[in-house]
Amino acid sequence: MVYQERNTWSQLIATLVAMTVYIIVVLQAAGGGPLTDVLWWPIMLWTILGSIVGSILLSIVWGMIAGARDPDGVGVADLRDRDIAHLGSRVGQAFMVIAGLGVIALCALEASWFWIANTMFFGFALSALVGGIAQVIAYRRGLA
Repeated sequence: MVYQERNTWSQLIATLVAMTVYIIVVLQAAGGGPLTDVLWWPIMLWTILGSIVGSILLSIVWGMIAGARDPDGVGVADLRDRDIAHLGSRVGQAFMVIAGLGVIALCALEASWFWIANTMFFGFALSALVGGIAQVIAYRRGLA
């Protein structure tokens, strides 16, 4: 597995864990009441920061393990890696656009900040997930 693919897997794992933790914590904080009453922004902020730190740590540990096995090929990237990264970005951007349109619609409807923020949050998360999955598929099956 090449360096960039390992990083993609690290990001996918961190994103899935973060989304799951966020949903569980918000639902527990609601305690059966309305979700809009939850003080969501600290939970969201810590989830985002935790996801970033988790992804970095997982990537570092995984890279150290890979480096111990193959010291010469640890950080090597080529044109194929760049093309796959561009593919993942393009696929993920589509979900960012959808989330952005959802946020605009919710603002027009004067929805609660909870729903607006969570639409954007899950748009970012879905963008990362779908873009990462597209990258992993491209690594496994090729671009063509």
